[in-house]
Amino acid sequence: MTSLEDDRPAPAWVGDVSAGVDVWTRRGTDATPAGGRRRRGDRPPDPVADGPDADPESVARKILLDQLTGQARSRRELSDKLAKKLVPEEIATRLLDRFEEVGLVDDEAFARAWVASRQPGKGLARRALAQELRRKGIDDEVAREALDEIDPADEEQAARVLVRKKLRSLARVDDQTATRRLVSMLARKGYGSGVAFAVVKDELARADRSTGSED
Repeated sequence: MTSLEDDRPAPAWVGDVSAGVDVWTRRGTDATPAGGRRRRGDRPPDPVADGPDADPESVARKILLDQLTGQARSRRELSDKLAKKLVPEEIATRLLDRFEEVGLVDDEAFARAWVASRQPGKGLARRALAQELRRKGIDDEVAREALDEIDPADEEQAARVLVRKKLRSLARVDDQTATRRLVSMLARKGYGSGVAFAVVKDELARADRSTGSED
């Protein structure tokens, strides 16, 4: 006995497994097919579900707070970071101005802290510190005020510490060679030739170099 269903024409996909799978998997789905063109009945875009674009100012504010976490930074450093992240200039300027108003960005405090850390920590002289601050975008006048706080006696003592430490590796060279290397080292640290030669000469005279010449 033949049923009514047998008289109906077979679907176009019968006999083609892959086509049949496509037909069944499309049922009840609202996915947009490859190519980006929606079919009738597909779900239209939902701006609430999809979420709005991030607010540029909120993103910029988070960048600044992340950069300031754990250490101070100069305004130039923060400005460069925002530019690298493609934050619009007007937003960057407005936020940086606001951060300065509340004391989160302070180039004067930054310069003083930088000098207080780098001068004894690395034994850097004023000239080297001035170059570093300039690279950080600190105004020359602001940098000068921070550098003026360095005690000349502290600067000389830092040079002596550097020379004494370096002398340990120069035990087997003559005084002339040691002087040249030590003065060059101090020059790289920003010390002038007058101070460098005076400190090196004095420290060589103080050191026990009775076995200092090479065979």
